[in-house]
Amino acid sequence: MIVSMTGYGKAIVKADHFIVEAEIKSLNSRYLDLSVRLPRDLSAKEFALRDIVRKGVKRGKVTLTLFLTTESGEDKFISFDEKGLKTAVEFLNRIKSETNSKEEIKIEHILGMQDLFFSNEIPDVDDQFHFIEKAVQLAVDEMNGMRNKEGEELRIDLQQRVDLIESYLTKIEAANRSSIEEYFQKVTERATQLLENFTDNKERLDQELALLIERYDVTEECVRLRSHIKMFTDTLNNAEEAGKRLNFICQEMNREANTINSKTVSADISHNGLFVKEELEKIREQIQNIE
Repeated sequence: MIVSMTGYGKAIVKADHFIVEAEIKSLNSRYLDLSVRLPRDLSAKEFALRDIVRKGVKRGKVTLTLFLTTESGEDKFISFDEKGLKTAVEFLNRIKSETNSKEEIKIEHILGMQDLFFSNEIPDVDDQFHFIEKAVQLAVDEMNGMRNKEGEELRIDLQQRVDLIESYLTKIEAANRSSIEEYFQKVTERATQLLENFTDNKERLDQELALLIERYDVTEECVRLRSHIKMFTDTLNNAEEAGKRLNFICQEMNREANTINSKTVSADISHNGLFVKEELEKIREQIQNIE
């Protein structure tokens, strides 16, 4: 199955004490480049969440972002600790006493130590981590649904283009023999005019013509290009993680097309060869989107 590397997914799951919102997006990349953005309290769970993504994505620049909010929509899980507040005030008074400061303790001094009595920790995050995993998995599944759908559209487009290349190749093969014969007829006529004793040199002339036939015949290149087309189509319809293989086959197809264009002495073959090159360039661009 052909899978696009571009996609987006989002999922919201309600846990017992909070709401999980997972958002994931993927862009083109040569390898899997995974970035994870989590609330601080989930940093210890990053590897587990990365594993969920890796199981569903093989290539692409992927960004996973996780939000945890209360049911009211707040993104803070504030709890107040009276004992911690008392500790903060006692500590400030101690500093004031030891430094002989006459400055009064103000609210901003106390808030400067708010980590002692305010907590942003998510309640029961370990016990409810399965809700977070579920949200991430649902987001990955939604993104992959989009990637699969776009991959099918890419497959159809690539199949149409490779079919078009094959039609140009058929025209090249049809023109190949007649173009060589026509060209060598002109060479023969010119050689006849140049040679004083044509009869005495006929064997040498035949050898030269045979060499010219071999030099300008593109039959072998056409056979190899047709073979590459078949391999491309098979990969397009059957292979998993087809992007890299399709890219390699496209390079080989391009190599044969270049050779055909450089060897031929036919304007018709050159024109069809250029059309093949144009389609191969479009195919190469599309392949960059495939996982």
